[in-house]
Amino acid sequence: MNEHPRLTSLAHGGGCGCKLAPSVLRELLAGQPVAQAFPQLLVGTETSDDAAVWQVDDNTCVIATTDFFMPMVDDPRDFGRIAATNAISDIYAMGGRPIMALAILGMPIDKLPPEQIRQILEGGREICAEAGIPVAGGHSIDAPEPIYGLAVIGLCHPSELRRNADARPGDALILTKGLGVGIYSAAIKKGGLDAEGLAEMVASTTTLNRVGSDLAKRDDVHAITDVTGFGILGHGLEIARGSGLRLRIDLASLPLLTRASELAQAGFFTGASTRNWAAYGSEVLLPEGLPDWQRALLTDPQTSGGLLVACAPEAAETVLQMIRAAGFPLAAIIGHAEEGSAGITVA
Repeated sequence: MNEHPRLTSLAHGGGCGCKLAPSVLRELLAGQPVAQAFPQLLVGTETSDDAAVWQVDDNTCVIATTDFFMPMVDDPRDFGRIAATNAISDIYAMGGRPIMALAILGMPIDKLPPEQIRQILEGGREICAEAGIPVAGGHSIDAPEPIYGLAVIGLCHPSELRRNADARPGDALILTKGLGVGIYSAAIKKGGLDAEGLAEMVASTTTLNRVGSDLAKRDDVHAITDVTGFGILGHGLEIARGSGLRLRIDLASLPLLTRASELAQAGFFTGASTRNWAAYGSEVLLPEGLPDWQRALLTDPQTSGGLLVACAPEAAETVLQMIRAAGFPLAAIIGHAEEGSAGITVA
């Protein structure tokens, strides 16, 4: 009987750890035309936000995003579910509600049997059904490595649009999911994660961030972004730069997956974590003598990670309880925003 290859063995990277380093992405986008030529384009590339937003009329904005990557798990259905959850998250991070998706598929058809590819697509369809949207079409190619994701369209009222660039001085920072997905995926690659750890990671990465749509209805929630391939520091820096503020993050308050610290200390972290630090470390002040494994947690690329929310300090506890009640038990207040040079201080 022929054994099918492990999905992760067919890819040189996995999940959002495949993303280009932030410095490389900025170089590639340098010199691109500015969005001001299109006044209806409320959000483009200028603040590295989660999705593009086009205002149709006084009551409607269209949100558009795309996200795809190579497998970080070997189960094809779980790969499809994780990739779909991750792609839809961009809509929720902008304060919108998704309305439909298109599949993006690249597969080495000479290495993977059709039934495995169907399971990937079925996993994505399952998550879209959970989000209440159809997979209305898509595009596929024969590719040397397996790639799957979605292009997703959503809607929101202009008043409920939440960018990553609108945090205010004094805002509390809330993170909705535990960090450590990249560390867990590195352990999977090297056979260092048990079934319980894998189940924990899959449960986290297949939890839809739909609470973002509800948070955006609150006037005291000022900015939202989702934490993916650039880690908590990288996506925190996008808020800091866009808002012209300094973020202070309390290291001890960061929520973590159960084995994240243990695995990081054992050396299970991704190349993307190292690239992330090289790209933006000059904008971050860390505690003196911080061990490399703790820095790896801060730069760890998250796949289908949580939302980073900036809200008025007096509303922080209420917002936190709202998030936990929506199915995010690890959600925590992790710091605050303040006046100062754009960047992050970790204490």
